Amino acid sequence: MDKFESKVIVSGIGLSAIGRSIDRSGTDLVLDAALDAIADAGLQPNDIDGLASMPFGDRPPEEIADALGLQLDWMGGASSGAQLGVMINAAMAIASGLCRHVLLFRSVHRLGGLLGSATGALPAADGPWEWHVPFHEYSAVNQIAMQARRHMHEYGTTKEQLGWVAMTCRRHAELNDQAVLRSAMTMDDYLCAPMISEPLGRLDCDLPVEGAVGLVLSAADFAGDCRHPPVRLEAVGCANHGPHGWEPRSDFPAMGAQDAAAQMWSRTDLKPADVRVAELYDGFSILALSWLEALGFCAVGEAGAFVDGGQRIRLGGQLPLNTYGGQLSAGRLHGFWLFHEAVLQLRGQAGTRQVQGADVAVTSAGGGFRCGCILLTA
Repeated sequence: MDKFESKVIVSGIGLSAIGRSIDRSGTDLVLDAALDAIADAGLQPNDIDGLASMPFGDRPPEEIADALGLQLDWMGGASSGAQLGVMINAAMAIASGLCRHVLLFRSVHRLGGLLGSATGALPAADGPWEWHVPFHEYSAVNQIAMQARRHMHEYGTTKEQLGWVAMTCRRHAELNDQAVLRSAMTMDDYLCAPMISEPLGRLDCDLPVEGAVGLVLSAADFAGDCRHPPVRLEAVGCANHGPHGWEPRSDFPAMGAQDAAAQMWSRTDLKPADVRVAELYDGFSILALSWLEALGFCAVGEAGAFVDGGQRIRLGGQLPLNTYGGQLSAGRLHGFWLFHEAVLQLRGQAGTRQVQGADVAVTSAGGGFRCGCILLTA
């Protein structure tokens, strides 16, 4: 197969300060992450000829292009493939020859983006929301809570098994200086946390933060000029073959992750057993279980048993999960921080949380019908 992925590498990564309340503008945070990523790749801003960011982010890409003085041959975004869709589109732009070095960023800030949109007003009951709001389903936590409850009903998944995801992420966050929540968490702490939308409590939900991630994708022939060992795109998945809604799939509680994962595996000779580290979307704890099943690390319905006790998913285990703390403890920067961590692991630069022998990593993003995944190799 002549894959576009083989024509693209990850050449640079950058991360701004991360916190609950940072006394800097969202633009400043993006520029910090972007300039770090560009320098990490061994490039200068005038080398960047492509730009993309997650739709509905804190800062518009045009603002960042002007602030950096970029001369762009391509600029884009994506809604499919969840937050990783922009990376997939950027990779295709590079592979097609439209550009050579694409800067990507994701940012959140209290004065903009997801944090700034929490006005307290209910969404209008029109469009997709007309099927949710009249039944007091106002946000993603309500939608995902129904998926979690159905998973429990169908497969016997327990609240404690969800807790092992949250506790494992917290233990990994303890090794990450940039994670926001680093204090030890017990199962009692998890079970006693306030309920948000039953069965999901506060510690099942990702942590709103302020910060930015920057990434640079480059043409594969730049590999010899990178400052660090290049990370290669092995395969991507962004398919969705079901209805475009949160609940109407015939195989519910499965989500679009099933289709995205199947597409990704169809584009590589590697198998789930080859993966050494998994950075999987944990906007809510149940989503990590959904991705474990969709990606074939366990059978459908068996993710609860797979994570039970935490031994398989901890550092040193069979499949270390969200090694930087994930969105549950490090903070919500969506698929971008997950991707950043996967690159660190494949470079062997993750410090005390480094997974030994990490040469294949998978990262994923999204839930519901917007899902994407990318397989990376050293």
